[in-house]
Amino acid sequence: MSISETARKFFEACEIGKGWDECKAYCHSDATFSAQAEPLADVNNLQQYTDWMKGLLTFVPDARYELRSFGTDDERKSVSAYGIFYGTHTGEGGPCPPTGKSVKTDYVYVMDFDGDKIRHMTKIWNAGLALKQLGWI
Repeated sequence: MSISETARKFFEACEIGKGWDECKAYCHSDATFSAQAEPLADVNNLQQYTDWMKGLLTFVPDARYELRSFGTDDERKSVSAYGIFYGTHTGEGGPCPPTGKSVKTDYVYVMDFDGDKIRHMTKIWNAGLALKQLGWI
């Protein structure tokens, strides 16, 4: 499987809340994670992140994504995916009781590969704006 195919399968599994149980097939077991976003400040590896996404979908149950761009840089063994995340906080859980407010937020995943598996992922995301849309701050 090419890194493009692996990245796409990982992206899809992560974005629909499959968690680490499914996402680990596409990653090194010690794959790292980084983001300059407050809600993810303590998330340092992909297992934590994929499980964070799984948890998010419990209180934003209508969550969905729109994949807007997907590109592979073979020279750097990197794949970037730009998406838009949509959802409404109607489920129990999260930082406050359900607000009924919706979010439409842009984000980018940059997935770095070692061999045919992801070794690191960076998420580029304006978390502050997304949290305001949801009524969490």
